[in-house]
Amino acid sequence: MGFYLGLMSGTSMDAIDAALVDFDESPLQVIAAKATPFEPKLKRRIAAVLDSPDKVALDELGQIDVELARAFADAALALLREAGVGIGGVTAIGSHGQTLRHRPDLPTPFTWQIGDPNTLAESTGLTVVADFRRRDVAAGGQGAPLLPVFHDQVFRNDGEDRVIANLGGIANITVLRRNATVTGFDTGPANRLLDAWISQHQGRDFDADGAWAATGRCDHTLLRQLLDEPYFSLSPPKSTGRELFNLPWLVNKLALFSRRPQDVQATLQQFTAVSVADAVGRYAPGAALYVCGGGAHNAGLLQSLSQLVAPNRVATTATLGLDPDFVEAIAFAWFARRTLDGLTSSAGSVTGAAGARILGGVYRYA
Repeated sequence: MGFYLGLMSGTSMDAIDAALVDFDESPLQVIAAKATPFEPKLKRRIAAVLDSPDKVALDELGQIDVELARAFADAALALLREAGVGIGGVTAIGSHGQTLRHRPDLPTPFTWQIGDPNTLAESTGLTVVADFRRRDVAAGGQGAPLLPVFHDQVFRNDGEDRVIANLGGIANITVLRRNATVTGFDTGPANRLLDAWISQHQGRDFDADGAWAATGRCDHTLLRQLLDEPYFSLSPPKSTGRELFNLPWLVNKLALFSRRPQDVQATLQQFTAVSVADAVGRYAPGAALYVCGGGAHNAGLLQSLSQLVAPNRVATTATLGLDPDFVEAIAFAWFARRTLDGLTSSAGSVTGAAGARILGGVYRYA
């Protein structure tokens, strides 16, 4: 059996994450991993589609779909070159793509990821498995989060109740209670609003290590206003995205406030911590919390989380043997393997779907 290559681009669009994984070893072995920054012009064009969906031309959307796939292919091939692995050593690519729209709440629910898998297959010479979320939505599920089933496979421990918190653009948690079925859901924003706010006021893509937030003070009146969002009172299964938690949403919440930008940043950081901690306290009290995703590098955010869930343990997934930066990319490599083996990789207990499903479409090269 060959290696599997996972590709992931999340809500924050900070990079294309690629991971080359050997699943024949136990535990799995990550052969190589690499984050390839988005080409700035392509990132701006995708952001324009996401932020102004009513204004996008079909020709622009079609071209972005193909150009993004080419960028994914470049990231995959660069990883293989660095690892010294030829395409003959790879069974398949599992590609998440880039979520364009996630609306499981509509009368006709849908989720849509771009990054044309046909182009990816032709550009790499490899079989591609992609479009993982839509089958779950078709089966009545949220289509997100998908990672809990993978987390259940690699992080479950009979000696400890665990929560895996993926802090990307959106935060989601996986609840791994001993002798209980896996559950999980999106808790709300993680880095999405933090990134948008610092970009607007500082011209930076993200707040490295929470440094700018540390210069401000949390405004608890504003924090209560942010938490006064109906999504937080919904029971799982539930998922969300930048369709709800975006800069216009934040600006609307700020309408009655006049605050220093750094105080808003500090409040947004606490907002993420509180919304995650509240979910942990409600659905997994006493569980150890292991963090992955970009938020794992934000010391201020982790400190707030530690205070809010104390005395629960808080650490990153590096403690459990997987680099927090590449858990998602590794997961989509795993999804590709499951699909090609004819095995399910979703759970109705997480998404609310009618049952477990084999996810993704297969685009064979040759």
